[in-house]
Amino acid sequence: MAAAKLRSAAAIAIATAVPAASAVLPLRRHRAFLIVRLRGSSCRIPPLRGAAAAMSSSAKAEHEAGAWYAVPGLSLRDHRFAVPLDHSSPDGGAAITVFAREVVAAGKEETSLPYLLYLQGGPGFESPRPMEAGGWLKKACEDHRVVLLDQRGTGLSTPLTPSSLSQITSPAKQVEYLKHFRADNIVKDAEFIRLRLVPDAKPWTVLGQSYGGFCAVTYLSFAPEGLKSVLLTGGLPPLGEPCTAQTVYRACFKQVQQQNEKIYLICTIPCYFVQYRLERVWDPVLVPGAKRSISYYFLKEFDMWLGFDQNPLYALLHESIYCEGSSSKWSAEKIRAEYESLFDPVKATEEGRAVYFTGEMVFPCMFDEIHALRDLKEAAHLLAEKEDWPPLYDVSKLNNNKVPVAAAVYYEDMYVNFNIAKETASQIAGIRLWVTNEYMHSGIRDGGSHVFEHLMGLLNGKKPLF
Repeated sequence: MAAAKLRSAAAIAIATAVPAASAVLPLRRHRAFLIVRLRGSSCRIPPLRGAAAAMSSSAKAEHEAGAWYAVPGLSLRDHRFAVPLDHSSPDGGAAITVFAREVVAAGKEETSLPYLLYLQGGPGFESPRPMEAGGWLKKACEDHRVVLLDQRGTGLSTPLTPSSLSQITSPAKQVEYLKHFRADNIVKDAEFIRLRLVPDAKPWTVLGQSYGGFCAVTYLSFAPEGLKSVLLTGGLPPLGEPCTAQTVYRACFKQVQQQNEKIYLICTIPCYFVQYRLERVWDPVLVPGAKRSISYYFLKEFDMWLGFDQNPLYALLHESIYCEGSSSKWSAEKIRAEYESLFDPVKATEEGRAVYFTGEMVFPCMFDEIHALRDLKEAAHLLAEKEDWPPLYDVSKLNNNKVPVAAAVYYEDMYVNFNIAKETASQIAGIRLWVTNEYMHSGIRDGGSHVFEHLMGLLNGKKPLF
């Protein structure tokens, strides 16, 4: 029993590397900074209390704008929008708060600039909080007014946490609520915001990283009139099946295996490092006959490795982002079973073999082993069996696309498979591809300025067609 539990826990803690970090900009800095309020601002930043609560659509103004404030090199302003939970509801129904942060280069608060919307990777992660000018954001702010959107359910956008979801006591009702937090409604939120924020409701450019790119392709499918251009970084979604999850994970597991082999071939340190982590799993038995226990040391590090207690949407909706009219049925778990001996961390350690990481996948055992997810276990299983998911893409619209699109496709990407991305690109009329092995999935983080400039060059003609 204990060995089985350890196997399950180790499979999560050691063999699962959640790619949240690769989808987040390097804008957080562990240093003190001063927020400076700018002159000439008459708007008051609204209080945060109640921002996470659902409300009737008439209970709060549709749009509240805060005052400008500053961090080194940037000026920022907070916006809160009261958007329908269900955009298809005839009377608007209940509303939720969606938060966006407007960012410009310092001194350009009143400058007329085209708007660029950034869609964060995920699902279930908020937009970055810039502490200073840097990376792609600094480059984008040279010519744009950037909007960092906390996608619904994340950050300050009515965040869904284990505690907030516990207010909905029935798993079936939790699923009924959670179904509104996929790309289709994120795009509807974006259009709601564009029509109220952008002067004359002009189309804006969208930059989508990873899952944010999936959302951008949904945008191209259902609201292309709101788009001036689209930039995708590791974010071309799979198309063409009612549920593409098994196709995705079968391709990803092969790539993950190759990347594991490379890291262990290049450097022997990871093997020793991972095995060392597993060696600290158990507390010593000090008294003969005493029960063997998993150590607090291991549990603490296990807790720090995973962010499901803060961002449970990643686990809950991770497979449903691939579903259109069919269920995922825990696809990653099914494909992993085909590689059982290869991705069993306990067996690998016992045999002195390299422990292989599984990448971004979510497995049902996580809802048993991760304390913050246990109360959401039934909802997770219902989501895995749910079949009546609405469409996320319109291939015929993409085939006739008129919006300029440029995409960075990473040749060895573990999370968005190169071959699948290339197939999707063939369905988007006019798309320009930059295929590179210089970066991995985290290219927007690791070389953001270069990646952004290269993609803009594809759109503005600085990078020739031939």
